Amino acid sequence: MVFIGRRGFQKQHQANAIGQRKSKQHLSEPEPEPEPEPSHEPLWSRQVYSPRCFTHILFDLTNCNRNQRTFRPKKSAPSGSKGAQLRQHIDATLGSGNLREAVKLPPGEDLNEWLAVNTVDFFNQVNLLYGTLTEFCTPENCRTMSAGPKYEYRWADGVQIKKPIEVSAPKYVEYLMDWIEGQLDDESIFPQKLGAPFPPNFKDVVKTIFKRLFRVYAHIYHSHFQKIVSLKEEAHLNTCFKHFILFTCEFGLIDKKELAPLQELIESIVVPY
Repeated sequence: MVFIGRRGFQKQHQANAIGQRKSKQHLSEPEPEPEPEPSHEPLWSRQVYSPRCFTHILFDLTNCNRNQRTFRPKKSAPSGSKGAQLRQHIDATLGSGNLREAVKLPPGEDLNEWLAVNTVDFFNQVNLLYGTLTEFCTPENCRTMSAGPKYEYRWADGVQIKKPIEVSAPKYVEYLMDWIEGQLDDESIFPQKLGAPFPPNFKDVVKTIFKRLFRVYAHIYHSHFQKIVSLKEEAHLNTCFKHFILFTCEFGLIDKKELAPLQELIESIVVPY
């Protein structure tokens, strides 16, 4: 499977990541599965998938109900580029299952390059996650972009929309994905040529992207977690969110006050960290 890189678009044509579907249908109904025993384990003990595995699985799920305006094609770093080398390192560390090790800056590598490669990966993960919910997260069901009763997010990009406006959750995510995509495609922010300098405010741009991606996670957990459970995606969601938070904490990318909607969940991740 080809994963997002920082340079250029490449449409994804792989499907059926979970496995080959059966070619024959059974006429008789299958025996009902036994009810699972209630789990008394904490939420995070159920994380058994790596984010890489999750991205592969989610592509198949998203094919069934994705919103074409929200779902984005993937980007692939050219072979031999620094981004491709860093991606190999990410694959190797994630494959070991050690998320804490996976978020650390590799020895001798440039911090901005590391932030850039991971920013695109997290953009892709959130895009795929939300893509599985577009059938349920509609303007009628989610009239505002909220994270529980205490937190509501309004959209402004500072250019086309300078004054924050109230929009539905799907519209907010659409604006957000368009905005992030514009940042990633801007070579003055995310340089595409090897050795080209990053702008002085690069980390500030990354922090804004992460802050806004977090809002999608917050909305999913507060408004759609039961649907996630019914789709049997909770372990995948939790693993990706844990990876996202550990990376955020490692490099100080989101202010603590912005994390308040999921503070209890976050503490279960970072306290042992």
